[in-house]
Amino acid sequence: MSQNTKNNTASSIITAMFRKQIFIPLAALLILALFNFIMDPSFFKITLGHNSNGDPLLSGNIISIIDYGSELAILAVGMTLVTAASRGQDISVGAAIAISGSVVLRVLCGTNSRPDELQAPIIVAFIISCFVAMACGAFNGVLVSVFKIQPMVATLILFTAGRSIAAWINNNELPVVTDSTFSVFGGYIPGIPIPTPFFIALACFVVIFLVLKFTTLGLYVQSVGINEETSRLNGLNPALIKFITYVILGLCVAVAGLIKVSRISSINYSVVAKDIEMDAILAVALGGNALGGGKFNISASILGAYVIQFLTTTLYKFQVQSDALPAYKAVVVILLVVLSAPIVREKIAALFRKLRPARAEQNG
Repeated sequence: MSQNTKNNTASSIITAMFRKQIFIPLAALLILALFNFIMDPSFFKITLGHNSNGDPLLSGNIISIIDYGSELAILAVGMTLVTAASRGQDISVGAAIAISGSVVLRVLCGTNSRPDELQAPIIVAFIISCFVAMACGAFNGVLVSVFKIQPMVATLILFTAGRSIAAWINNNELPVVTDSTFSVFGGYIPGIPIPTPFFIALACFVVIFLVLKFTTLGLYVQSVGINEETSRLNGLNPALIKFITYVILGLCVAVAGLIKVSRISSINYSVVAKDIEMDAILAVALGGNALGGGKFNISASILGAYVIQFLTTTLYKFQVQSDALPAYKAVVVILLVVLSAPIVREKIAALFRKLRPARAEQNG
């Protein structure tokens, strides 16, 4: 193979990579990994320890990314569908997590904020929280799909009132679950050293993959997001499809809420899931999904969620003060999101196409 042919092949591969939606989150992940490897190789150190019961536990920054990134990835799945269909974002998911988590604790604790034993099975508490979170999603969905309110404005209602509602559910008390089995959902399964949230997230990913593969939901969501009027003329019901995406996001909120309250077996209404809605939206954007709706890629959003958590963990590792953390994160994320914009990717690809003839002439 000639040198010119090799150069053309390499340029073609690079151009094709830039066009792939998942390229930006992969590139961001690689950059963060290289930065941490150069600055402090111990960042990637994983140690095997044991808890007080003698069960094996893996610990380290990578494990933390997998752990806390999983709940963000679950939210990113629902946020991606909402963004694609409604051409807007739900900013109430953090407050909805507080409501959902508060419901779980209320059912488990009953009227006593610190019971000696569970007042109901955990599965029952989770199912009830699912219905409540789906109701929150349905409320937002009706405002967006039926009353045609812009998504960010519609979800501002729960964003503002949600945490107060969560506190009201438990009479402004901070319930505590003492049963050790409840902590498994936000911690570790006995005998398995990998955090449980990772397995919960994996189950959610499998479910949404099967739903999108064996139903027409994904196609309908994209169609409504691209052109709502055309979708209606083709027999679709845009309002119903938007409504469904918000309900699905509600289910994702319920799962994340269970993980959140399980981590500490209690809840802090003003702090739990604080600003997580922004990270979920950034994960969708970093995955290359257009925030104006239309075509989407769930896998890219999931990867984007872990990249956001990788960035957060990196900033904490290098002792960035908590009040300055959003500023550092904003700068990095803005750069990544700009690079992930389709118009930027096309211009970069066009640049490589222009460089290809120039290289050929030099080699010729």
